[in-house]
Amino acid sequence: MRPLLKFGVPLAGGLAAGGYALSQGEDPGSAALAGLAGGVGAAGGLLAARQLAGKYAGDLLGAVKGAGKEVSEFSLEQAAKMREGGLRQKALLDVAEAASGAQVNPGNIQRATGRTFAAGLVPGATALAGLGGVAAGAIPGALGVPGFQPSVVDPESYGSSNSPGARSKVPTMQYT
Repeated sequence: MRPLLKFGVPLAGGLAAGGYALSQGEDPGSAALAGLAGGVGAAGGLLAARQLAGKYAGDLLGAVKGAGKEVSEFSLEQAAKMREGGLRQKALLDVAEAASGAQVNPGNIQRATGRTFAAGLVPGATALAGLGGVAAGAIPGALGVPGFQPSVVDPESYGSSNSPGARSKVPTMQYT
């Protein structure tokens, strides 16, 4: 596997999970745990995609070769119905020839299968692991560890009429 994928995908997944947790108002410690767990989840999703691609690539190769034969037969049937020597008949005969002689590289099928599995597994595994990181951050928060405490904002401390500095503010209009 290329180093850019091997290290870049988990790093991007970790940053995405941690950043999302932070944007949702989680405390910094829980967001960091979500980022770490998200990175591990992305790496696990990438490895699972590679394993599944190796397992199912042979089946997909057989299906692609079978589909090539079906396309060839269908094109020949349709070409027989067309006007002799016409452009459509020539195009269908070309398709039939290409489909019957198609050589598919098993390595290409395995890579395509791996990409397909990775497209679903990596984001899903990252999100689940990030959620687990946020849940794990609740444990040190319950024990009172600094950095895992949610920041509580008193809604009355920034401008309600009964806050301590309310008398020095500009008075509102009074209707009589």
